[in-house]
Amino acid sequence: MLIDATAIPADRGGVGRYVDALLPALARQDVALAVVCQERDAEATSDLVPAAEIVTAPAALSGRAARLAWEQSGLVALVRRLRPDVLHSPHYTMPRFSSVPVVTTLHDATFFSHPQLHSPVKARFFRAATRAAVRRSAAVVVPSRATRDEVRRFAGGGEPLFHVAYHGVDGSVFHPTSAEEQARVRASLGLGTAPYVAFLGTLEPRKNVPALIRGWVRASAGLSDPPRLVLAGGPGWDDAVGPAIEAVPDGLDVQRTGYLPLGDLAGLMSGAEVVAYPSLGEGFGLPVLEAMACGAAVLTSRELSLPEVGGEAVAYCGTDEQSIGDALRQLLDDAARREELAAAAVARAQQFTWDAAASVHVAAYRQALRA
Repeated sequence: MLIDATAIPADRGGVGRYVDALLPALARQDVALAVVCQERDAEATSDLVPAAEIVTAPAALSGRAARLAWEQSGLVALVRRLRPDVLHSPHYTMPRFSSVPVVTTLHDATFFSHPQLHSPVKARFFRAATRAAVRRSAAVVVPSRATRDEVRRFAGGGEPLFHVAYHGVDGSVFHPTSAEEQARVRASLGLGTAPYVAFLGTLEPRKNVPALIRGWVRASAGLSDPPRLVLAGGPGWDDAVGPAIEAVPDGLDVQRTGYLPLGDLAGLMSGAEVVAYPSLGEGFGLPVLEAMACGAAVLTSRELSLPEVGGEAVAYCGTDEQSIGDALRQLLDDAARREELAAAAVARAQQFTWDAAASVHVAAYRQALRA
């Protein structure tokens, strides 16, 4: 297998964590791997899969346009040189012409179903890339049944083309933490002993953060010790977040942390009263699974893939501020319910493993070889 990891950003968001976790899981399946990656990622990738052949892409590929151009020429030449059985393109795009079959991962279909949540240029680009992947790939990997069904609805493709590989969760990173670890993370963020509601994710429009802020304000009304709202993750491009924060009444506190070190995430989520993630649509919803693995009481929406992840181990709300506020207040008022959800969440999260995901990928690779 040759895996093209050149599209992975320097900050390890969802797609980066997908590739980083998938590679060693594939190695455990006895897949012979070659990985092409950015030079900045070469050492870390080699540490993940010591037996793999690591190829570094040209340094000029840091920009998206240059990388896409290289994908259509340099990657094709690399395939001819290395002669792998299959090429895996793990982030929507793929070379138009390849001398070996290609498996492509499509992470979500919200560019079709929720175009207003993306920039027009980005939505057009990823719709075109998705259609091309469905037409030209020998097999397609998706992270949920909802994503499979949405891609087929908008871009076509027979059901046998698609392989549903749920993401896993790394239990060595995401797990219930001790009171001491929670206190350490609290201290690093200046939270003191105040209760808090946490959100984890990039502040982009589909995460629905402005509605979460207004719902949290509703839920906090009349509480003698209202929880803070901690927004952890990249700043994103949702212009409505700032005005929503500015409208928060006196006596309530919103804290934007920006990116947090990976080692702090479990302590943040384990120590939260509730982890709230009322997204407007997800291809999978990795932050929900990671919060569940940390033993958090999770509140999320029923949009697209999220019920496949949460099952009966999370609480659900609508995506409007009133529904979010009402559901959040019910959880804040019911400690027993939060404890029940936390226990169920840990048990359910254990069902999602990267080894299971790798097995589905191997089936997709074998299908590509047969094709």
